[in-house]
Amino acid sequence: MSDSKKTLFSFRSIGFIFLLLLLNACKSTQAVKSEPEKPKVEVVESNEPKEEIDSKEETEQVPEEMEFVAPPVNIEEFRAAWIATVANINWPSRNNLSTNAQKQEAIEMLEILEKNNFNAVILQVRPQADALYKSDIEPWSYFLTGKSGKAPEPYYDPLEFWIEESHARGMELHVWLNPYRAHHTTGKEIGEKSIVNTHPELVRELKNGMWWMDPGSKEVQEHSAAVVMDIVKRYDIDGVHFDDYFYPYASYNGKKDFPDEKSWQKYLASGGELSRGDWRRKNVNDFVERIAEDIKAEKSFVKFGISPFGIWRPGFPKGINGMDQYEELYADAKLWLNKGWIDYFTPQLYWPTRQVGQSFPVLLGWWESENVVGRHVWPGINLGLEDKEENKGEIASQILISRGILRDNPGTVHWNIGPLMKNDSLAKSLKNGPYLKNAIVPASPWLDDEAPTTPNFEVKVSSENIQLKWVRDNEDIFRSVVYYRYKDSNWEFKILNLNSATFEIPKVSQEKMLDKIGVTSVDRTGNQSSFKEIKIENLLP
Repeated sequence: MSDSKKTLFSFRSIGFIFLLLLLNACKSTQAVKSEPEKPKVEVVESNEPKEEIDSKEETEQVPEEMEFVAPPVNIEEFRAAWIATVANINWPSRNNLSTNAQKQEAIEMLEILEKNNFNAVILQVRPQADALYKSDIEPWSYFLTGKSGKAPEPYYDPLEFWIEESHARGMELHVWLNPYRAHHTTGKEIGEKSIVNTHPELVRELKNGMWWMDPGSKEVQEHSAAVVMDIVKRYDIDGVHFDDYFYPYASYNGKKDFPDEKSWQKYLASGGELSRGDWRRKNVNDFVERIAEDIKAEKSFVKFGISPFGIWRPGFPKGINGMDQYEELYADAKLWLNKGWIDYFTPQLYWPTRQVGQSFPVLLGWWESENVVGRHVWPGINLGLEDKEENKGEIASQILISRGILRDNPGTVHWNIGPLMKNDSLAKSLKNGPYLKNAIVPASPWLDDEAPTTPNFEVKVSSENIQLKWVRDNEDIFRSVVYYRYKDSNWEFKILNLNSATFEIPKVSQEKMLDKIGVTSVDRTGNQSSFKEIKIENLLP
């Protein structure tokens, strides 16, 4: 989700995609589930037929420990959208909106995501060493109020608002931070509390007017790490997200080398023996590893994700060409994936499928083949592609390709929410196609593999419907799922959120009687409880 376009030489090849669908680099990261507590609803296990017995008697005889029963269908897929604040790309649409207008825009975006069955938001909260949240470390963002250091009026904390409203809709909220950018060209004046003015020794001016923190400075690493951990400690977030900006793109500095001579000479004076390129990569690697460790030490359930440039190096795999991020951005993204430092890896694969030199399926298959420790690989795709007539249907196709390559843990991150709001045909192609039904975020068993308890429901029966109302009596349960099946039909499901906790199931659908109902709960890291079937005969008069 770069702030400026990155152009690459392209070729076209019709039919290339079909050969590449044979790629299979899937890794299984299925969780080993723990045994749930005794449920409070009248249920029986669904994996074997049971003798018909009285409901109360069955409930009393349920043992304290039972074998885990998997849900009848797999409903896991990560579906996220980036929401950019830099240059007011997405939110807020202008930097002079009132507090109420900012909230209204945020609600509109969340409602569109909910309507289109997304389950995660990646919100940019630190576009240029500033804050779209209450911070004692960095100033309020120019992009929020039109003046660096100025708080919203009337006062509110935008991040708290986004978290609360996202969670109410069953969506994760990931904070997106730029770790090294100190000032963006669209940020207008440099505020008095900007790091450019408070610590000029830590930043470097680039030819295009941006200011960049020096990744080789220990003080910069300490500062950016403190910003990350301040958010992790104080806010109920689900993830921390970095994009592709480590050392800046060469174009930002007029193709000149990054001006880090002082920190480089300091390294050499200390006895450093690495080449300058290896030293720069080590600076970034050390910071990425540190952030991963610090986050887990504070809150083990918070995911750490990075969305690097989509190509690691030209020729990897064969036939791929384009910018070399290893040499230009000094980002060894393959290493981070190989080491498992990050929980989800989102390479920015922003090119059409037919663009052979940057082929979407070839690159995604290669990145997944490098996923040797079984983390999540969820590609970033460019919704703006469908602004061109020749790319109609491209996004739905890329989602389906991703599912084929990432069968165990599918997911996609969409750059950015803007086209989804403006392009009705794009939104319909997703809602009526790959996102027809909702999904839960795939579990991350290396973070947590303990199954939550079975959810509790209030049940009301009418002549036509069975109404289930989720009673949230456990704060660790994030969502719940109702599975139901009509006689001689496939299982269907409905995911319930905090703001949509009630679901009515018709007793008869297309002349078929309701046959089975079951429920699960979902915790913060995507674990589902053991599946429990509710005895329908005990619900009917």
